[in-house]
Amino acid sequence: MASTRRLSSTLEMTSTKQPASRRGSERRPPDRRGSGYSPGQSRRPSIDPSRLIPMDKTTHVGGTNDFNVVFIGAGNIMFGSDEGPWNHSFRFEHKLGLRLKVVALIDPAIERATAVLQKKCDSFVISAYQATRVFKTLEDFVKNMSQKDRPRAIVVGSPPMFRGTLQPGRDIEMQILKYFPGVAIFMEKPIATGPKHELEQSFQISKAISDSGAICSVGYMLRYLKAVQKMKQIIQENGLTVMVTIARYACAYEAIAKPDWWDKSKSAGPVIEQGTHFCDLSRYFGGEVDIASVAAHSLDWDENAGHLSKVQVDESKIAPENRIPRVTAATWKYDSGAVGSFIHTVTLQGHNYSCELEVHADGYSLKLVNPYVQPTLYVRKPGDDHEQMYTFPDDDPFFSEVSNWIDIIEDIEEDPEAAQILSSYEDACRTYELTWAIREASERSRATRLAASKAAATVFEEEGEAE
Repeated sequence: MASTRRLSSTLEMTSTKQPASRRGSERRPPDRRGSGYSPGQSRRPSIDPSRLIPMDKTTHVGGTNDFNVVFIGAGNIMFGSDEGPWNHSFRFEHKLGLRLKVVALIDPAIERATAVLQKKCDSFVISAYQATRVFKTLEDFVKNMSQKDRPRAIVVGSPPMFRGTLQPGRDIEMQILKYFPGVAIFMEKPIATGPKHELEQSFQISKAISDSGAICSVGYMLRYLKAVQKMKQIIQENGLTVMVTIARYACAYEAIAKPDWWDKSKSAGPVIEQGTHFCDLSRYFGGEVDIASVAAHSLDWDENAGHLSKVQVDESKIAPENRIPRVTAATWKYDSGAVGSFIHTVTLQGHNYSCELEVHADGYSLKLVNPYVQPTLYVRKPGDDHEQMYTFPDDDPFFSEVSNWIDIIEDIEEDPEAAQILSSYEDACRTYELTWAIREASERSRATRLAASKAAATVFEEEGEAE
């Protein structure tokens, strides 16, 4: 049997600088501002990995004029926490330097917003925040805004349950388009976590953003990993056709102490809220998904194999129908004919997650391991049964996505190989649609299984009574 032993040598990549009817053929032509593609074109936009420059090796964007930004949300994604590497403000400070001026911080939790703002003002980046004002709503900011405070860009890091719809109070995108038409938008993912019937509203928002001409990027930062772009490069340079994507996401549940995360009615469930990154990467390589083909099964909290010993919240306070599954396994067909699979597990303890993505084509296996902490790529090619290993030191996809977005706002280059937005709002809607399809398919499977079990129990009881 052919050996699968990995090469001991390591190659380091360093830089010198909707419903089921929606098909991929409905996408718009591509440009630097988004990730659409024209009919019949399977290639998604990509960036030469050598152009993804580490944050500590980049230079601030040139110019002397202020770059006004509005931050919506004063939580962890915007200002960081001990739970992970996210911290958008940190990346903006490094990208824009002294030009950065955060003109407003929008968050209904005024006390929290004021506290994080004070920490910034007590640091070396005071110039970006010394004139920042805190408001409960975007409308409040607009009412009190002077012309010199008008933003060039708006960053949305508020919880997903408050965006992605046309409902008042959960329609931040439409508010931005109303008050600041054409202003660039950076939106965190997932785009929403509302009920499934609101999905169509997300697609309507996508069209409104596209029609407005606003430069919009959604924070699927794993697309900006050097490892991911190396995978795209190998596929494109060798003219490969993807045959299958295999994604696995195992979270460390012991470290998740937020009650809302364990409640599907609030977080929409782990596939939508957490597994969204790997469903998105699967689409990035596999193309559009035939939503009607999605099938899924789950292991749930009330099954013998679904018992967890170190849950940090009291699940008895969550309605039984809203408790999250422990395992969700899904498969689907892509429009291209390729096959996709995804498995999400709530099984690990401790703090570190275990995540992998495999992409296979004729003669090739591309395996991405540990993308969140230390991305490593294993490549097997025709003519060699051994895997070649690539590592990517000092890569920061959070910075790369912000850096590319700002370069496009500034219109720094017209080079076709220059900065590109790799995830548009429309693309994010399609990932959101896939995650909902997986959740619904697993719930249908569970309902069928429970109904069959109940029917069998009824027959057993009737037979016993007859005796």
